[in-house]
Amino acid sequence: MTTHIVCMTSALALVTGAAFAGDHAQKNFNRIASFPVVTNMAEGADTSRESSPEIIDVTADGMTLVYTDSPLEALGMVDITDPAKPAPLGIIDVGGEPTSVSVIGTTAFVGVNTSQSYVAPSGKMLAIDTSSGEVLASCTLAGQPDSIAQSPDGSFVAVAIENERDEDLNGGVIPQLPAGTLQMIDVVSGSLDCASIVTADLTGLADVAPGDPEPEYVSINTLGETVVTLQENNHMVVVARDGSIVSHFSAGSVDLEGIDATDERGALIFDEVQRDRLREPDAVTWIDDQHFATANEGDYEGGSRGWTIFHKDGSVVYESGVTFEHAMIQIGHYPDKRSDSKGVEPESVTTGTYGGVPFVFVGSERGSIVGVYDITDPAAPVLKQMLPSGIGPEGFVTIPARNLLVSANEVDGLEDGAARAHVMIYEYAEGDAVYPHLTSAGMDRLTGWGAISGMAAKDGLIYAVSDSFYSYQPRIFVIDPSQPPARIVDAIDVTRAGRPAQKLDMEGIAVDGDAFWIASEGRTDRVIPHAIYKVGADGGIEEEIGLPAELMAVEKRFGFEGITKVGDTLWMAVQREWKDDPADHVKLVSYNIQTEEWGAVHYPKASADKGWVGLSEITAYGDHVYIVERDNQHGIEAVTKKVYRVPLADMQPAPLGGDLPVVGKELVTDLIPTLTSTGGYVLDKVEGMAIMDDGTAWISTDNDGVDDHSGETMFFSIGQM
Repeated sequence: MTTHIVCMTSALALVTGAAFAGDHAQKNFNRIASFPVVTNMAEGADTSRESSPEIIDVTADGMTLVYTDSPLEALGMVDITDPAKPAPLGIIDVGGEPTSVSVIGTTAFVGVNTSQSYVAPSGKMLAIDTSSGEVLASCTLAGQPDSIAQSPDGSFVAVAIENERDEDLNGGVIPQLPAGTLQMIDVVSGSLDCASIVTADLTGLADVAPGDPEPEYVSINTLGETVVTLQENNHMVVVARDGSIVSHFSAGSVDLEGIDATDERGALIFDEVQRDRLREPDAVTWIDDQHFATANEGDYEGGSRGWTIFHKDGSVVYESGVTFEHAMIQIGHYPDKRSDSKGVEPESVTTGTYGGVPFVFVGSERGSIVGVYDITDPAAPVLKQMLPSGIGPEGFVTIPARNLLVSANEVDGLEDGAARAHVMIYEYAEGDAVYPHLTSAGMDRLTGWGAISGMAAKDGLIYAVSDSFYSYQPRIFVIDPSQPPARIVDAIDVTRAGRPAQKLDMEGIAVDGDAFWIASEGRTDRVIPHAIYKVGADGGIEEEIGLPAELMAVEKRFGFEGITKVGDTLWMAVQREWKDDPADHVKLVSYNIQTEEWGAVHYPKASADKGWVGLSEITAYGDHVYIVERDNQHGIEAVTKKVYRVPLADMQPAPLGGDLPVVGKELVTDLIPTLTSTGGYVLDKVEGMAIMDDGTAWISTDNDGVDDHSGETMFFSIGQM
């Protein structure tokens, strides 16, 4: 079999999103690079070990990133001399679990947890020369360190001594002694003066467990005041340089309306209310000497799904409420499995001034999004952009002198088959915002979406199905791709007898007049049938067609992954080999809706050196069917993300159960260059393809319902076929 390469009639074009708040031809942040931290391991090292960038900072010249890597008990370093091409500089062993880092000049100040148990916490603060790896100083701390911050003038560092609780003891409820505290240490000649340690007593302040403060995060203003979050205590404390208390107050609570607070395993329904939800803030950052912002991640009793600006006297200047979460819902980043917990969990917050504009950057741990807010008026922040990140953004560093923003994304998906952990770099420059590619903003009601799978086109619109992740809410989304970002303009519920249709895994869709044909990938062990469904314009299932005995006798879990209609014949692509298929050959199955006859041909797919390669879409246009062929690899491991075409003349089905003809295929395009063109790593699930009447082809990726996934969805054109 010879593979040919097809030249498309127009250049490959990535459709970009307009600026989130409508700005055109102004400056915006866009991701320019993603650095997989596994590449910082030494040559020949065991790369199957977990690696996780958590807290990140940068040397004074803005050229070297330094991050904590708790699993490796090390500091990682990245050369960003060319920020679009970050390069590994290796790791420095710190002899324990690093919890936070702050860099002054070229010296990294690192908190290291050396605790043997929860009841006997211990730790140290190290000063490390990042150019040589030499430990310049080591100070014994009062317990287990968490966050570290440096004063703006570089004269001292502060560290939150959390002495964290045992979450398996008494349901994790505090108090659990010993109590935490705050310590401050002078920085002299680029190192630590251990004799200068000042310890601030934080007991007796909070209404919740006053005898057991658990400091979480710190930030220092130009007055030398340290603001401390006591997350489990739902309390804020401002401490002077001498350790005295400037102010303290409860972080308070928020009424949340229009949220999904139930984990019903597969439906996005935002009609619930939570009253008096404790903020329980995690990260905090000063925005000036009088105000600071908190990311209200929550702990075991709270989490308000948003962020807040406080005056240091305790008054609330701004509360985001549910607006941050709602913005993530519209762009497909809502983590439905976290509905009954803390939703999108804003965990990180930092500030920076770019081009004279002060910004707050809010990171959602579970939604894997960075919200960019203009805080020119702290009482009325404006959401300007939503930036995609790796899984679980934990730490940020702003580098305004170079117009750069960097996120450290802590989740290493090695064990879950997800993407490895990455550091991502964004640049503030002239031009439109590239992300999001797809949004439901502008619909009459708040509409969540995700796990976009099969697609089909008709009359300038694209119809896309969500897969079994949303098993209690199967939907056909109607997409208008005429302007960036593409817009979801309708959501059609797929129903049986007026109720959401169960036992579906919709992986393909074809348009038939005013109706649709849906291909459902079966899974016998979960009683999900391999089947084809005819669905009316209103979403009601009108007909169900099960597979014939000849196919069911050889079926495997990985079934139909696309459907298209050619005349009276439906063609379905089977994802991977079934029991009777030769190696690296999969069936394209036919069904004639008039004669009810079944047949198939064999399609020769690529082999895989790692994981597997399968089909994920089939779409007819002109004299060909177009097929998406992909492997299940992410990032630097990805090899096969391609579109091929097969002549319709080759699509002559033979009866099932016998020898099948093998079709020829031509390469249309390799999608990997486009999948990396927005600075991200290669997403594994390229699952949707639709071809408009004029031949313009659109591609989409499946974000797995934001479960062990960053939530990023790419939706772009590859030109005309």
